[in-house]
Amino acid sequence: MKRAIITVIIIAAVLAGIFYILNKNKAKNEQETQEAAVTNATVAVRVDTARRQSVDLAYLANGTFIPKQEVTVSAEAAGRVVRVLVDEGSRVSAGQTLAIVEGDKLNVSVANAQAVFNNAQADVQRFESAYATGGVTKQQLDQVKLQFENAKNNLQSAKLTAGDVTIKTSVSGIVNSRKIEPGTYLNVGAPAFDIVNVSTLKLRVNVDEKNVATLKVGQTVNVTASVYADKKFTGKITFIAPKSDGSLNFPVEIEIANNANNDLRAGMYGTASFGNEDTVDVLVIPRTAFVGSVSDNKVFVAKGDKAIAKQVVSGRNFGDFIEVISGVNDGDQVIVSGQINLFDQTPITVIK
Repeated sequence: MKRAIITVIIIAAVLAGIFYILNKNKAKNEQETQEAAVTNATVAVRVDTARRQSVDLAYLANGTFIPKQEVTVSAEAAGRVVRVLVDEGSRVSAGQTLAIVEGDKLNVSVANAQAVFNNAQADVQRFESAYATGGVTKQQLDQVKLQFENAKNNLQSAKLTAGDVTIKTSVSGIVNSRKIEPGTYLNVGAPAFDIVNVSTLKLRVNVDEKNVATLKVGQTVNVTASVYADKKFTGKITFIAPKSDGSLNFPVEIEIANNANNDLRAGMYGTASFGNEDTVDVLVIPRTAFVGSVSDNKVFVAKGDKAIAKQVVSGRNFGDFIEVISGVNDGDQVIVSGQINLFDQTPITVIK
């Protein structure tokens, strides 16, 4: 009996201890949950300062060099390649023969057409003599003359076709790719060579609406290539798009004459510098402060522990910084990270 009472007391003590520990853990969890709720009520953001600074008035735009001329030379007659006269990297001139295609069958066609032409020509001479003496009618003579004209046209066509056994280039440049070898059989239109002319290249860049108004066709532009930091090139604007893309950028093409060594190559990364090198003191904020695109003109400013939505008027683009004409003041803390979760008056926590 006494042992049973002791057992009951021990069990009760154990249960009481377990209950105490559970209640203690519950209180701790509730406290942590409340603290987390307080923390999560704010949005973590990073800020930067709107400030006045001297900036270069030159507007930079990046793009890729492309060749002014790039053509694929194709076979104009079917046949087997007999000889290839150029290799990849060879310089070629307009009208130069690049390869020769087997033309035996074409030469037979020319011979047949020549024989028909000779016979038609002889018929015309005989019928004209006979017509002069009244041996044939005018209608018969006209019929023979018509056959002669057809024979002459067929001969010219056969000769033109026979001339197509040579594959020629219509432009000067460098053989960028050779797609055939001796023995290759080509169908009409089969690509044989890629010819690239890099004596003149084009740089295609996008210019925003605030800077495109200062540009005009024929304007001189300074151009650099990323791989030649010590070399400068000069180009001229040859095209300004009359319509912008979805980001309010206007495609602009600049034509650049390559140097004697053809240092510029198609596919290289280039930078065009528009405007002059004067500096001006302006109020700027980081590009990352804008919600969406710069053209949306919306930013958030940190005021105390809240984010305040601001509608600004943006100005010129200076790379990583954008001029602000109105909407924020010098010294304002603009939010540059975390805006996706913000609304006007949203509580914030500024993190470093």
